[in-house]
Amino acid sequence: MPFPLPVLLLGVTALARLLGLLAVPALDSWHDAARVGLAALYLLTASGRIIPRVRQDLERMVPAGLPRPDLLVAGTGMLEAAGAIGLLIPATAPAAAICLGLLTVAMTPANISAARRDLPFGGKPATPVGRRVAEQALYVGALAVVVWLPY
Repeated sequence: MPFPLPVLLLGVTALARLLGLLAVPALDSWHDAARVGLAALYLLTASGRIIPRVRQDLERMVPAGLPRPDLLVAGTGMLEAAGAIGLLIPATAPAAAICLGLLTVAMTPANISAARRDLPFGGKPATPVGRRVAEQALYVGALAVVVWLPY
């Protein structure tokens, strides 16, 4: 990725909130801004599945013993995209956030495995385990905002 995903999440969320304060009533809450930031995050990560180099790196991250890394990577990408779209629809946002939270938790072992195996991603050195887990926790925490923070 061209820049760290937490920066994308926080930056888009802050920009959406600023737009809400200035002129866009639909973004005039942290709840709504978080939905937009998370949608951007998960759409970007889903889109990586169609870029061959990124897809190959993701397939290498799948822990040994799990069948068909290619299908697992494609399937998680489709789930991320569907969840991102669901976040943008107020009526489905809480359910989408719960599903994305469960998906994120389910994918955490692959992130830990990749870090422990020192797998590079995008030509860059492996991200340390602690940072990977902290990022996953940030995403789950932001998803919790969508579920529990009032509109």
